[in-house]
Amino acid sequence: MSANHSISVRGLGKKYLLGLAVSRHDTLIEVIANRFRSLFGGMLSGSKPADKEIFWALSDASFDIEKGENVGIIGLNGAGKSTLLKILSRITSPTTGTARIDGRLGALLEVGTGFHPELTGRENVYLYGAILGMSHTEIDRKFDSIVDFAELQRFINTPVKRYSSGMYVRLAFSVAAHLDPDILLLDEVLAVGDLPFQRKCMEFAKNLQQRNATILFVSHNMNSIKTMCNRVIYLKQGRVEFDGPTDEGIGLYERDCQLVSQSAGEAGDAVPVSVTGLEMLDEHDREKSVFSFGERMKLRLAINSNIPISNPNFIIAFIRSDQVACCNFCSELDGVMLDRLEGDGVLELVTPPLKLVAHSYTIHILVRKPDFGDIIAMQIGGTFHVKDEIFDTHFGVFHEQGEWNWKPAETVAERTANTGNPG
Repeated sequence: MSANHSISVRGLGKKYLLGLAVSRHDTLIEVIANRFRSLFGGMLSGSKPADKEIFWALSDASFDIEKGENVGIIGLNGAGKSTLLKILSRITSPTTGTARIDGRLGALLEVGTGFHPELTGRENVYLYGAILGMSHTEIDRKFDSIVDFAELQRFINTPVKRYSSGMYVRLAFSVAAHLDPDILLLDEVLAVGDLPFQRKCMEFAKNLQQRNATILFVSHNMNSIKTMCNRVIYLKQGRVEFDGPTDEGIGLYERDCQLVSQSAGEAGDAVPVSVTGLEMLDEHDREKSVFSFGERMKLRLAINSNIPISNPNFIIAFIRSDQVACCNFCSELDGVMLDRLEGDGVLELVTPPLKLVAHSYTIHILVRKPDFGDIIAMQIGGTFHVKDEIFDTHFGVFHEQGEWNWKPAETVAERTANTGNPG
């Protein structure tokens, strides 16, 4: 391992057996449960043990990360991102290969990892700090700074079972950050925090980098990846598909995000309708993937139908990266009737001004029979981002302007006296 490397990975792989016999996360309680199943499952169910299918969550991964690098780990769900970070943080061991770490490592892989719900925030700071390798004296010295960074002074003596997911993240990140790590592993957890806290974490990450610390950052939010990282490692089906400049890696990832088919019929059936191309454009037909709050989007879909279909209903849904279904557009409800679909064609949708809060969204496309009948085809399209300085997930899913009217109390009283109606 070179003296300039914080992390050196060679031929790293992680194999799981799918079915009843082996768990995915290797926790003690799961190991005990699986042992129970293996001993008594057959007797209890009267059935034979389930067949075991080998699944490589990570396969033959090799790379080096220099000290002081910020590296994004990107990929579709199930690509092996979290598995990689769990191996690097020694939560689980690899099946093949080696991973060498040089330096003090801090990891924040799941919301509230290391927290006990019945303990207060104060008690969990000491518990989690000890799990991360901090001494009691070190935690004493850093305690006030940890609480200030998390902005939880009022709630530090409250049991964390009453915390929101955002409060969990703020406290957990603050403890991990005050470990003063040489290497920090982050797995999507910042998506839970609000925008001001995300900015604070980004600034903290930049300060860590200035101190020559190394950061590995898993996220589906490509804006965050672009902000934090000059390099990305793109995992695809457990293998390193790309390792290099951020913009190039994100381009590959977002092209692979487009048009992932999901068959609506039996395995092996031909899908009667498919989207063969998708363009995301602004109102001036300029291709883009980042839209400002209030901007319209034009979606241009190239459609192929290998059989004639009468009156298909196209539904286009926007799904946030945390899997919240935010809105959808439906050709049938919008009064658009496509009498007959056959062969190749182009379907365009121009959205109203996007009022979704700043976040990352994936486009899902469904084709149904008329009157919301059977699903004919399902596909996952591209990923886009909405940006705004104010409207983040703190505002919910979307923000619309309301109508406000102020009435002085004496005016309301006079109107009530005269009409008997305060309105």
